[in-house]
Amino acid sequence: MELWPCLAAALLLLLLLVQLSRAAEFYAKVALYCALCFTVSAVASLVCLLRHGGRTVENMSIIGWFVRSFKYFYGLRFEVRDPRRLQEARPCVIVSNHQSILDMMGLMEVLPERCVQIAKRELLFLGPVGLIMYLGGVFFINRQRSSTAMTVMADLGERMVRENGCLSCASPCLQVPIVPVVYSSFSSFYNTKKKFFTSGTVTVQVLEAIPTSGLTAADVPALVDTCHRAMRTTFLHISKTPQENGATAGSGVQPAQ
Repeated sequence: MELWPCLAAALLLLLLLVQLSRAAEFYAKVALYCALCFTVSAVASLVCLLRHGGRTVENMSIIGWFVRSFKYFYGLRFEVRDPRRLQEARPCVIVSNHQSILDMMGLMEVLPERCVQIAKRELLFLGPVGLIMYLGGVFFINRQRSSTAMTVMADLGERMVRENGCLSCASPCLQVPIVPVVYSSFSSFYNTKKKFFTSGTVTVQVLEAIPTSGLTAADVPALVDTCHRAMRTTFLHISKTPQENGATAGSGVQPAQ
């Protein structure tokens, strides 16, 4: 019974540190985010198994519902612009910029139905997180073996065309349109160097589809450059929008990758 007073004292001390130290608050919120990912993944895995019995892209709607709830814990808002472009371009390939561990929340705000995702193979071994990704139909590729990765993406491309679906983070040369999705900078409310994590608003801009019909492997470098320039320009533009916490994204913003 003496354990409870110690736990209560430790909790009070932690709350005090969070109030007094911005860095402590940052690490506490990041720890909570990781804990949410693992806990929700375990719960969502059970729901997916009960609902669909196993691995299927249909589970992604369940996963998306859980992940979208994360924003309420952190006071985040996502302003999605021109989402209809994702539906108009199907089948298509979706590419987006990467900034931090929070990207997953932004992705689930715009991910269309029956959209297959591709992820690095290492994520499969993250316990319940890897399990829920597997159940959601995510395809894992070994980036060290480019030939195997390209074979997987080619097969997925054919399947996508047959089923009028979409791919997230795939090869840019599958003869289907590429739809870039750009998230504004998180730096006004989430900064790992300055150690702060507050509430804020993320602008999610869906760009016009970029056609790839008739292109070959030789056209890939130019196509990648076109995508990158369009995404970078949009990123710098929408990241200048005043954020909910009163700060603005200026020189500290990170370019789209």
